[in-house]
Amino acid sequence: MRVIDELQRLIDAYRLRSSSVASSKLSVLRRIEHIRDPRVVPFLLEILADPGEAGEVRIHVMRQLRNGNDLVSSTERSAVAYAISSVLTDRGAEQLRLEAALALGEFIQIDGVLSMLGAVALAQDESIDLRYAAFTSLERAGPVSESISLMHAIASDETFGNSARRVLSAWHVD
Repeated sequence: MRVIDELQRLIDAYRLRSSSVASSKLSVLRRIEHIRDPRVVPFLLEILADPGEAGEVRIHVMRQLRNGNDLVSSTERSAVAYAISSVLTDRGAEQLRLEAALALGEFIQIDGVLSMLGAVALAQDESIDLRYAAFTSLERAGPVSESISLMHAIASDETFGNSARRVLSAWHVD
């Protein structure tokens, strides 16, 4: 009961800092991330999805969700991947989208993630940095049928064609 009470107290403290500087919110988040409670990930996803939240805070949350293997349960992985994908498709802050493309590399086994990464890697109207982040996350999938197909499509891309052909060669795929 004490852990649950502590979590609620920290969530309330975080919400009271709605207009505070990011460092204050990050301090509270760092304490929340150490609590094992089924309400932690939904709370973090709420923060990630909030476009009014400071970019620094949203990036921190995304990194915690990406790297927090003991934080995100297997049943939450799809919801986390979906939330990160939503950030990637939002034409908002470039740094946040870049972090989302990198974070999705941890969720490549979730349906729809590989195709989204492939679409971003091929999108000529996106920044080269964002496209490259998507490409490297896609590469992490290894030689599975969907990633092979996407790498074949990228192989004809002017910017990443050579890189895609090298990946296919390393995968021993023609």
